[in-house]
Amino acid sequence: METTLSEKLYETAVQLAPAGVHSPVRAFKAVGGSPLFFKKGVGAQLTDVDGNIYVDFCMCWGALALGHASPDVIGPMERQLQNGTHFGTPTEKDVELAQLILSALTPFDQIRFVNSGTEAVMTAIRLARGYTGRNKIVKIDGCYHGHMDPLLVSAGSGLMTQGISSSKGVTAGAIQDTLVVKYDSKESMLEAFNKHGNDIAAVIIEPILANSGLFEPSNDYMQFLRKITEDHGTLLIYDEVITGFRIGWGGAKAKFNIVPDIGTYGKIIGGGLPVGAVCAMKKIMDALAPVGGVYQAGTLSGNPLCMTAGAATLTALQKSKFYEKIENDLGPYLDKKIQNIKTNAPLYYKRVGSIFWLCPGQKGAPKDPDSISKEASEIFKSIYRKILAAGIYLSPSVYEVSFLSAAHNRKDIDKLAEALAKALNEI
Repeated sequence: METTLSEKLYETAVQLAPAGVHSPVRAFKAVGGSPLFFKKGVGAQLTDVDGNIYVDFCMCWGALALGHASPDVIGPMERQLQNGTHFGTPTEKDVELAQLILSALTPFDQIRFVNSGTEAVMTAIRLARGYTGRNKIVKIDGCYHGHMDPLLVSAGSGLMTQGISSSKGVTAGAIQDTLVVKYDSKESMLEAFNKHGNDIAAVIIEPILANSGLFEPSNDYMQFLRKITEDHGTLLIYDEVITGFRIGWGGAKAKFNIVPDIGTYGKIIGGGLPVGAVCAMKKIMDALAPVGGVYQAGTLSGNPLCMTAGAATLTALQKSKFYEKIENDLGPYLDKKIQNIKTNAPLYYKRVGSIFWLCPGQKGAPKDPDSISKEASEIFKSIYRKILAAGIYLSPSVYEVSFLSAAHNRKDIDKLAEALAKALNEI
């Protein structure tokens, strides 16, 4: 595999940006070597600057449900470009996308567009505090909600702890009102409410954890969360930046048949362009400025180019019967191919809708992100370059998940399974 141009670009990039990248995992620190630089994506394929072609299962970290450069999205974007990129005003496009999203997320009836998943969560947290008049937020350990200060926290040794900063630069004051509880633990959550129930504004959770492996809490636990929050007048926030429109038209909200008070969304709803959104019922959304006193603003929010790409993507997902294709064809086929791999090394695999996780070196299902073995990271690192050389691009960390798109086919899955089997059997 020729990588000369990527290596030269990286030599320049590290002089211009920390580790030469603009989001940490792109630096390939978890898999070794220098990152690849890409110049083109079409369908399920990526082409790097050296001309190597890969089947892409990262799909812009899940944002590209239709694949790269889908004509269904590119055409409408080109037409919008002729009219301008942004006006800083309301447009017909933000109305169109809002209607599409809310049609899938009933009973939510209002939405506020922002520019990233992190910004959506930041707005949701402020909204919850403003609406309830309370201060504290409960975060489930292992869930990731972007890089806002109050949620860059990890758990201590107890069942329920005050947040412990997981990043330098996050002050004690920024996290003093964040409580961290154990994943999928009723006992831990009960302790938080027993001690602080009258001051908990919201519980926030990835309803399906997809940022540190792939984990599904039980429906019983999700029902418990809904009840305990309702009993205490606390808002329940689903962070569906990844799972929204990825595991089904209604996301995890529909999967569990539980309605949270606030939902945050991103990735797919922007069709590959920067976007985020907060959704809730009008009585809660009315707390946002300019109707209410919770301030939020954004120069580029509701950008018509992003709105156009998002609306085109959601429309195409419906017309193409994407979710039926995943559940009836590609998903089961992927399950069978991966589960039939014969190798001396253990391989844990899990899929939820169009999200899947490959964890080589893991013996059995880990119960939470902290249970992912060190051996898994080491084995993933040892095989990653071999998989790349076989023409497969995966997210460069064992903790990251992978994605199917409408552009993938069975031959792409065959290629992934063959590359994975060969690499594991060469350990």
